[in-house]
Parts: sequence; structure tokens; C-alpha cells
Amino acid sequence: MEGVSSDQTTTSGAGRTTDSDTGRTTDSGAGAQDSPFRHEQTARDEAPQFVLPLVVRIERTDPPARTDALETAARAVLVILSDERSLGDGEWAQAMRDWQDARIRKVVRRARGAEWRRAEALPGITVTGSSAEVRVFPPVPLDGWPKDLARLQVSGTDLDDPEPPVDADLSAPVLWLSPDLDMSAGKAMAQAGHGAQLAWWELSDEERTAWREAGFPLAVRTPDPARWAQLTTSGLPLVRDAGFTEIAPGLTVAVDGYERVGALPKRVRRPAAWR
Repeated sequence: MEGVSSDQTTTSGAGRTTDSDTGRTTDSGAGAQDSPFRHEQTARDEAPQFVLPLVVRIERTDPPARTDALETAARAVLVILSDERSLGDGEWAQAMRDWQDARIRKVVRRARGAEWRRAEALPGITVTGSSAEVRVFPPVPLDGWPKDLARLQVSGTDLDDPEPPVDADLSAPVLWLSPDLDMSAGKAMAQAGHGAQLAWWELSDEERTAWREAGFPLAVRTPDPARWAQLTTSGLPLVRDAGFTEIAPGLTVAVDGYERVGALPKRVRRPAAWR
């Protein structure tokens, strides 16, 4: 099974749909008709299809903690979205635009040892968490993966937290995962990446700069069912999976607190942790 969320519908507020591959927020009629993650055929299917590759380092003797891997993957998506090579006339900018003009896909694969060293030699960005390392690469065609990435396994991304995660600091964005779902770490990493991307699209240029300069503080947590019900009816941006891999169709992530990035307290700021 793929650690990928290939088809989502994302919503932002009552009666509004966020177009997941451009970040535009439109009235539900037009946006829903051309969502990048609808089951139905749309104009986006006529465009060349791309995927954003992410590789998580999982060594046999020292695997990362699950929550840290999810948070690091979410930051990796934000890092590449904000990187100067992805913007304007940057070397990755056309690939990023092509990816966002079609249906957005993210695939998470795993690597260790020599596999990881080969992956790090390819153009991309490695983002480091407390225990996790995730490398994100510019989008590639669905059928055009570099061989050193194509040979990596998608399965085997089952990770655990040695201890229960501490409560999320609500002064920074929180990506809330549905408590009704049982996802592999790879699948959940892709979902967290989608949630982080939605938060990014909701922000002004000034807010994006402030978030990046603070090191992209965020948390990924799973609420209790009552809290989840409240989150999904509060007008927050939501990620809805089409159910093509691992899980049935339905809501997967609620994006909370993105509006707080312009005034992040010092305690949640972290030094740059990517290269």
C-alpha cells in the first residue's frame, strides 16, 4: 500500500472549498467542480500528473518516533513550498507549478543506510526533527521517478511513539488527525503534509515569512472523538481522503491555528533545521 494521499477534497469554512493545488479559496460551486482531488474527471486530469516525493530515514536499530516523523514531514512540505528554488524563476519553480496545476499527490517512501545516502545525493532538502529525518524532493512525473527513489519501499513505515506525545502547544498551528482512522506512519505523514500545505495557503506573504523564520513550529496530534467532532464543524480547513489507499473515504485532518503564526511566542520558535 502506498504512503500517499492521492485524492483529497479540502474545505475552508462553511460553503467554501480550498483548491488544494493552487491554494485559491472560492465559493463552493466553482471550487468543488474543479477540486484537484475529486473522484470525477476534471480539467486537472488533462494536465501532466506529478507527485511530491518524501523519503523518511528509518534505520533498523534507531527508527524515529512516529509523531516526530509526522511533524517533520509536515515541515518538509512547508520548507519546499517556501524555498527560493520553488518560487519565481527558481530551478524547481516550474515543477512546483506543474504539480499544483494537476492533482496533488505526495508519496512517502523509506530508506536506510546506503539507500538514504543515495537519496541525499539527489536535489532536495533534508528536514530534521528531534529523532526524524525526512528529505523532500521537487515534484517528479508519476512515471518519471529517479531510479534511486523509485527503488525505495513504500511499505514498512510503521512507527511508534516511545512515550505518549505531550499536549500540543496551542499557540502554534496544530494538525489534528482523525481518531477514527488507523494509518501507517507513511500515510499519516502524507496527510500531515496536506494539512500543512492548507495552512500555508491560508496565510499572507508576511505571515508565511514569520512562520518560516520561526522554524515552522507546529504539532500533529490526535484528538478525542468529541474534540474531533467539534473541530470538523468549526469552519477549519479540512483534508478529505478519497479512500484509494489504506483507508475509507472521509475526513483525515483538521487544520487549526494557522492564523497565529504572525505572533508566535519565543517558546515555540526553533532554529532552522533543514539543509
